[in-house]
Amino acid sequence: MKQLEGKVAIVTGGAAGFGEGIVRLFVEQGARVVLADLDVAKGEALARQLGAATRFVRCDVAVGSDVATLVTSCVEAFGVPDIVINNAGTTHANQPMLNVDEATFDRMFAVNVKSIYHMAQAVVPLMRRRRKGVIINIGSTAGIRPRPGLTWYNASKGAVNLLSKSMAVELGPDGIRVNAICPVIGETGLLEKFMGVPDTPENRTRFIATIPLGRLSRASDVAAAALYLASEAAEFISGVELPVDGARTV
Repeated sequence: MKQLEGKVAIVTGGAAGFGEGIVRLFVEQGARVVLADLDVAKGEALARQLGAATRFVRCDVAVGSDVATLVTSCVEAFGVPDIVINNAGTTHANQPMLNVDEATFDRMFAVNVKSIYHMAQAVVPLMRRRRKGVIINIGSTAGIRPRPGLTWYNASKGAVNLLSKSMAVELGPDGIRVNAICPVIGETGLLEKFMGVPDTPENRTRFIATIPLGRLSRASDVAAAALYLASEAAEFISGVELPVDGARTV
């Protein structure tokens, strides 16, 4: 029996990185998935590759009307989502905090934090009517044990981590579970920005040295954690801030 057989999921930022890993594993485990992303070419290509169980919707998660359209598109294609993964995110380059311009700050908080507000407005009423649902927000170890040079990004992910717990408390009586997954720095398209230096083996080594298990996080790590939290095996798990970090935050 596949772990997500018959389930419907939305994954934002689903065309690459952690999001792509989640989409692929969820489809493999029986879910029908609507993946949202700004990268139309990658999103459409992934949906074609994965077949009839997948739909792509272009969505800027910082725009409320885009998120509302995304949820409506999911309902029309597959039904009310059982699972929502708020994965889309961005960062500023690793640099002194005062060097980050206001437009970059605003965009980052809109994508990383306000997007969850927009998604909640669109999807929580649907889940409440069914008295069930799973929301997983992709936070970060940056919101638990921050690295220097990423102050404003750290703050945005601290907000994601905390609001996940608050959502869990408020939505629990409605049968809705909410958890945060907190990856350590990973092998994604944002790696160079997080490091603030070119992605070379030598520079990676400096960051890997802070992770006791000795490597960066991978999409497969985050996808496996999301699968567990979305599945019936985690039916009593809510309000958790789950580090996927090789013991980085210990």
